[in-house]
Parts: sequence; C-alpha cells; structure tokens
Amino acid sequence: MSTQTDPAGRARGIFRTKTVEQSIQDTEEPEHALRRSLSALDLTVFGVGVIIGTGIFVLTGKVAKETAGPATALAFVAAGVVCALAALCYAEFASTVPVAGSAYTFAYASLGELPAWIIGWDLVLEFALGTAVVAVGWSGYVRSLMDNIGWHLPQSLSGTDEVHGFAFDLLAFLLVLALTAILVVGMKLSARITALVVVIKVAVVLTVIVAGAFFIKGANYQPFIPKAQPQPGGSGLDAPLVQTLFGYEPTNFGVMGIFTAASVVFFAFIGFDVVATAAEETRVPQRDMPRGILGSLFICTALYVAVSIVVTGMQHYSELSVDAPLADAFKATGHPWYAGFISFGAAVGLITVCMILLLGQTRVFFAMSRDGLLPRFFSRTHPTFSTPYRATVLLGVIIAVIAGFTSIDELATLVNIGTLFAFVVVAIGVVILRRTRPELPRSFRTPLVPWLPALSVATSLWLMLNLPGETWLRFAIWMAAGVVVYFVYGRVHSRLAAPSKPHIDQPRIP
Repeated sequence: MSTQTDPAGRARGIFRTKTVEQSIQDTEEPEHALRRSLSALDLTVFGVGVIIGTGIFVLTGKVAKETAGPATALAFVAAGVVCALAALCYAEFASTVPVAGSAYTFAYASLGELPAWIIGWDLVLEFALGTAVVAVGWSGYVRSLMDNIGWHLPQSLSGTDEVHGFAFDLLAFLLVLALTAILVVGMKLSARITALVVVIKVAVVLTVIVAGAFFIKGANYQPFIPKAQPQPGGSGLDAPLVQTLFGYEPTNFGVMGIFTAASVVFFAFIGFDVVATAAEETRVPQRDMPRGILGSLFICTALYVAVSIVVTGMQHYSELSVDAPLADAFKATGHPWYAGFISFGAAVGLITVCMILLLGQTRVFFAMSRDGLLPRFFSRTHPTFSTPYRATVLLGVIIAVIAGFTSIDELATLVNIGTLFAFVVVAIGVVILRRTRPELPRSFRTPLVPWLPALSVATSLWLMLNLPGETWLRFAIWMAAGVVVYFVYGRVHSRLAAPSKPHIDQPRIP
C-alpha cells in the first residue's frame, strides 16, 4: 500500500485525502453544483421528519413490556446521549466541510480514500434498506386504514409475508417512485412537503402526550425499574456479539436492562445524520448545520421521553401491546377514537421518513460519483432544478423494486449497525482533522476533543456489540463486496488518481 506523496504533498494510494479546499471547490462546478436553498428551520424540520417514525409508535411498548418497564424513558435518554455525542461531531464536520455526502465526505478529508469509500458504501446500504423498510411499513399502515373503511387490495399486491408468501407490494413501490419524482423537482419542494407532514406528525405525538396525561395512574409506575431477569439466551449467530465474544449475557429489566433497551430504541433515532447530507444545499451551513442537527435531535429526544412516560403511566408495562402500544393504551382506557387518529398520524409521518432517507442516499451517491469513485455520469445535476436527477432516478427505481418485491424485516438491523459504524468514523475523523488541519475555520467546535469523540466511539461500539452475530456477518459481507468494487473501479477512476487541473491552494471557504 503506497503512501508516497506528490510534490504538492498529497498522499497517493488508498489513504490519499481530498482536502477541504478541493471538496468546496468541486461544489462550484456548474454541471455538478447543488442549489443552496435550505435554512436552519428547514434542516430542523428534515431532522424531526426523519427521526419521528415507527420507533415512537411501536418500540415504546415493545421495549417497556419486554426489556425495561417504565424505565424505558431512561433508555430513550441513554440512546439520545449516544446520538448527541455523535451529533456534536457531525456538527463540527458539517459546518467545516459544507459538502454533500455526510460521513463519506468527512472521512475523505480526514482518514483517506479507502476509509471514505467504505463509509460511503456503508451509507448506501443504510439509506437504501432504511428507505425500503419504511416504505413497506407505511404500506402496512395504509392497508390497515383502507381495510377499516372497506377497501381491500388483492393479496397479490399486498406484499410478501410469512403467512401468504411471495407477493408484490404495490403501495410501497408507488410511494418510492412518487418521492423520487419530488426529489428530482427540488429540495425546496421537498422541504415544504416535509414541513406539512411534520406538523401533522408532531400534532399526533403532542396529542398522545397531552391527552394521555389525563389517564395516568401512579400505580402503573411501580416498580419504575423492575427486577432484573435473564434474557432468553440466543445461540450461534442469533446471540448478541458481546455474548459470543465475552460471555456477557444482556439482561431484561434492572439497571442493565435500561442499556439493553437503549440498543433497541436506538432505531428510533436513526436519521438525524441524514441532515448532514444536505450541507451543500444549505444557505449558511456554518451557522445552520449545527442548529439543524442538534435542534432536531433535542426535540425528538424530549418527545420520545414524554411519550414513554405517558404510555407506561396509562397502562401497566406488563399489559402493553407490542404491535400498537399507543393506540391500544387509549383503547384500554376507553378512548378508541384516539387509536385511529394515532394510526393516521403514523401512516402520514412515515412518508417524510422515507423521503428523507432517500434524499440522504442520493446525496451520498452523488458525492461519490463526483469524486470519480462511482461513474461521473451520475453526478450531473439537472439544468433547471439543480438536483442530482440521474442518481435520484436510478436509486429510486432500484429501491422501489426492493420495497415492492422483498420482505426485508430481518435486514432492518443492518440499518442500525450501518449508522453506528458511521458514528465511529465521524468521531475519529474529528480528532484527526483537528491535528492535521488545525488552521481550518470552524464555526462550530466539538467540545472536549479528543475525550468526547472517544466517548462517542465507545458508546457506539457498545450498542454495535449488542447486535446479533448474524447482523455482523451480513455487514461484513457487504463491506467485503465494497472493498472489491473499490479496487476494481473506484481506485482507478478516482479524480485524485488521475492528473487534473491544479487546485487553488487556499480558496475562500464560503
């Protein structure tokens, strides 16, 4: 592996880095430039829109009943802290390197080309599966609402499941295609649609909190932290990796059960990192990116904690429903009308989750294409809308097909491990860039470097170790395939590998 340097001091080989100045200069190429149209409010809305999804409507009851009891609120706090540590690192990078690509771009500027490729390949998997999983979940909610009013889709168009076997999920397929068209037209339209849906979604959540508060019974909080119980043991690839490696067996309930629950409810926070992919389309990224990332995370954590406190107060944790805990808690208190309202809010809310995950996917793909690691054909922007329309259409069609034909419940955990892996890379990258480029202007600085990034790495790794060995195996296979693609195509076609026009040494950072 060569790490020689050229006369300009740039490393060659798999660890060559792309300077911050080069990344920013690339955003000024007319044919590969994105339109800056987003404000801090738009970014916060995007963050809230993608974070609040099925997690708050489903995981609350499942975790309370099976893992943590009323202390589920503390599990949400623990998961929120893990995300907040990562968010502080993301905020520094996104304001310093305001370029599309999120963790991929950050890694390219600090760790080198191969690590950047690996994290980009990881994000492609994370966002693609996340989009497809959410689209299938949305389809299920909509079919349920349709059944309530007497409309029924043929089973052959209702998606694959264990009971009926293989089928095509028409609703999930059409949703992804419609969102693809919206993203092609432009980010501002996407932001407006997201804002409308987020208003509906947050109204539903606030209704749960305010209305549910009147039905709380103090006795339901006893005991707040139930007595610890051994977790039903898994074996082989089904067991958490921490159990396979160290013999530690996670427990349900008790103090340690709170942290076990945190590794589960972490899924409810997935998506805030998508905000960072829109850095290049933000009007004042140095100011607005930290506000959007940290603001959306704080709002969602507060809502999650409040909902978990209310729902475990309305109904004893041992009696909570696993499939629809919020709706069923209102039914148990004699208020079934709220159940339909909550289901409607969940169905509407998932639209923005799906759209913003697809947005993140296209921006990472676009950034990798612009750098030559993927075909440059996909980095051309639309002459009218200034969006990466070629990449958006390609990925939208592929994900629509995946959502339409595949039951991917078992692959959903890959979204978790992919996100946590990105957290680790970004935290390490902050420390490295502080040392290699201390002179860079940083409008937002992660506090307590290197200790806070080190804590972010440790907490993310702990949650990763709580995932099953099977998830790790699938993740390793995907990563190995990515390394092969890099050496066959990306390394050769990288813009840093071929002679190019000289870059200005220190262009002004906008």
